[in-house]
Amino acid sequence: MASFSEKSMNVYILFTIIFGLGFLHATAELQKFTHTPKADGSLSFLVVGDWGRRGEYNQSDVALQMGDVGEKLDIDFVISTGDNFYDDGLTSEHDPNFEDSFTKIYTAKSLQKRWYSVLGNHDYRGDVEAQLSPFLRIIDKRWICLRSFIVDSELAEIFFVDTTPFVRDYFTVSEGHTYDWREVYPPKTYISAMLKDLDIALRQSTAKWKFVVGHHAIRSIGHHGDTPELKSHLLPILQANNVDFYVNGHDHCLEHISDKASDHLSNRR
Repeated sequence: MASFSEKSMNVYILFTIIFGLGFLHATAELQKFTHTPKADGSLSFLVVGDWGRRGEYNQSDVALQMGDVGEKLDIDFVISTGDNFYDDGLTSEHDPNFEDSFTKIYTAKSLQKRWYSVLGNHDYRGDVEAQLSPFLRIIDKRWICLRSFIVDSELAEIFFVDTTPFVRDYFTVSEGHTYDWREVYPPKTYISAMLKDLDIALRQSTAKWKFVVGHHAIRSIGHHGDTPELKSHLLPILQANNVDFYVNGHDHCLEHISDKASDHLSNRR
């Protein structure tokens, strides 16, 4: 758990091993959601990733603990770092896995807040457009999932990045999996535009705290290790814009990595 303060604002983040929607704006090409902090200036949220398993593999146990901690912290929202639905994302907007792995699992009162989510590699193995569809918000109004976007909570801005298309192996070594690359091809153009939009948004930000969320680790000592493409292309932008920390999922372990090349940036997952 980490805490930051400025003018009585505290940001609380819960990392787990298993892992009010405001007005919508546009900053460059990144959509922005405004999420007003509490009246006392505080902001609390939980972070979870790699979770959608229909309650199995400790998901239900973690959801119970999230509910308890969420109540104690009076959280404002939840962040998901991707791999929201195993093993192969959603098959359609009507896939029962959405309710079986989300609505029916995170039932605690404290978790009935907005869930801001990005996609993971497992999500790309399904129907990506279904997971991004506004129709899912009719089923469960908490669900907000986009490829890349921003949540602005005044002193803190949180920048969500779609990291799966960065990883070359998903295009060349599919290991029998089929990925939904609609809206991504050609990937070089997609990634270049995304990085440009992120850089512009970070430079324009006047928030005291700047956090970036993605699915894949930049650096990791876990099973998957570092993501070379993120080290080469994403990390320099985070360093240049004094991002305070990057948070991710993917490796299913708890790490806190500090970057000696920057006084600001740390990698938490």
